Amino acid sequence: MIASLSGLLQVKSPNAVIVDVGGVGYEAFVSGRTYDALPETGHACFLHVQTVVREDAIHLFGFHAKEEKDLFLLLITVSGIGPRLALTILSGIGVDELCRAITGKDLSRLTALPGIGKKTAQRICVDLAEKVGGLGGFPADAAGARPLPVPAGEADAMSDAVSALVNLGYPQATAWQALRAVEQQLDEGAAPLKVEALLRQALRFLAAR
Repeated sequence: MIASLSGLLQVKSPNAVIVDVGGVGYEAFVSGRTYDALPETGHACFLHVQTVVREDAIHLFGFHAKEEKDLFLLLITVSGIGPRLALTILSGIGVDELCRAITGKDLSRLTALPGIGKKTAQRICVDLAEKVGGLGGFPADAAGARPLPVPAGEADAMSDAVSALVNLGYPQATAWQALRAVEQQLDEGAAPLKVEALLRQALRFLAAR
């Protein structure tokens, strides 16, 4: 089983990367957040890796941070969540925020993520609420603390903007990447953007790539 990759980043796309390790190229599927954290092609990189073996294929899933890999492993234990959906979830929300949403049973935040309906969100909370403590910067003894979720309106705006970009033909991971880039450009304490403003700025970001 491959547990990590260390080599030159040969190919980088929002959904998958290829890492050259001693002349052998390994393809690994990645979340949008890992994509953002990786260097440009031609530079050295390191990935924590989970190997998923199926009857018809062996897939590698790569993670920039060990906490993201740990949460990925927990997510795929939930009924109805496979590796690809787990990556989609991790593309749309950070590890700390996801842990808070799960322990706080913040269904509105979870259902704002693409591919997550109310029943799946409920299963995530029931199955993982007692398991996510201690991941990332989220302390284990805070499992019963009041969550600090993103306001529902803001989460809904991001989700709607992603849906709009996907409808325009952009891959979901690319849409999340563009919207996170827009968020990072906002001044600290600035009011959240509405869907229309998010779309305008995301399209500018994508056009400038």
